[in-house]
Amino acid sequence: FLLSDRICSLFMCCRNSIMSEPVDKKAKSQQAEDKTAFVAAFDGLVAEIIEDVKTTYPDFDQGAIEWFERMLMYTCPGGKMNRGLSVLTSYRHLAAARGQEVTDEEVKECQILGWCIEWLQAFFLVADDIMDSSKTRRGKPCWYLAEGVGTIAINDSFLIESAIYKLLKKHFRSKAYYVDLLELMHETTYQTELGQLLDLITAPEGVVDLSRFSIEKHTCIVKYKTAFYSFYLPVAMAMLMAGVKDEQAYKNALEILLEMGVFFQVQDDYLDCYGDPKHIGKIGTDIQDNKCGWLIVQALDKVTPEQRKILEDNYARDDEECVARVKALYNELDLVKLYHEYEEASHARLMTLIADKAGELPPAIFTDFAAKIYKRDK
Repeated sequence: FLLSDRICSLFMCCRNSIMSEPVDKKAKSQQAEDKTAFVAAFDGLVAEIIEDVKTTYPDFDQGAIEWFERMLMYTCPGGKMNRGLSVLTSYRHLAAARGQEVTDEEVKECQILGWCIEWLQAFFLVADDIMDSSKTRRGKPCWYLAEGVGTIAINDSFLIESAIYKLLKKHFRSKAYYVDLLELMHETTYQTELGQLLDLITAPEGVVDLSRFSIEKHTCIVKYKTAFYSFYLPVAMAMLMAGVKDEQAYKNALEILLEMGVFFQVQDDYLDCYGDPKHIGKIGTDIQDNKCGWLIVQALDKVTPEQRKILEDNYARDDEECVARVKALYNELDLVKLYHEYEEASHARLMTLIADKAGELPPAIFTDFAAKIYKRDK
């Protein structure tokens, strides 16, 4: 195919799956089976961690062990689990491209790696909810707001992260790619924490300075805080498992998946303001929290001096009337229409990038990801 033909083919493939046109029933059945098995694997991994504490530290307090188990069960499961499931999905595509079947053992390994990503996210979210003073997460109170928890949640977040490396050591220490896997996890965690730092210092608590906000700053925050761990990490894990050695293949995957990660976070920013809390599983607080989000940076680019004054007087105020004034201005600026235009343009740009950069990697690795997030409403 010419590049333009490949772009058109990729775009239509992804778009058709979103628009609920006929799809491969076998593939959908496989995805459903994979999700059911993935969810079922969780309890066993928690049991492994708890048993490890009991056997490695037999004198450790039973009450603390019970707390640890309850905390893992509260904070780690739930959500869409797209990150965790994408390890196996990506590995299946890589295996199919080589004419290989995925073994039961490989499925189990992909599940473990997938849950490591989900636990990494839980570590980030437990801490992030405290820093943002969030109220709900996945349809229930944030962990730090659960009865008797409070700031203990800070240490709990550290425990979640540490548990990840217990799982990796137990199940992957003998693998040739073990060190690469550890370095990938550490680097991704570091990148995400750098993104969180930039997010926090761009809008420090008690300081409202909209001149700090820009689309460039927003993109940098999103790239580091979200895109590396949400999009690149699961695919890179699958590539390591599949024995991919070509450094350029990893660089190309990174370029595609970072673009996708920015697209995803812009959607998240939009849903924080316009999504149904019952549907998205949380109450949006970006306006109150002084977030450098996509909506506010777009608004700042379009406002008159009088409208900017409205934003300066009302943004980052924990007051329902102030939030309503900001949202009313967003509507006046027609940011909903701007978002939908952005979504279409970004998706088209992403299809072009996949066609140009996928190389020897199966394009379905990337189009599957894109299909899951295109036109999403939660």
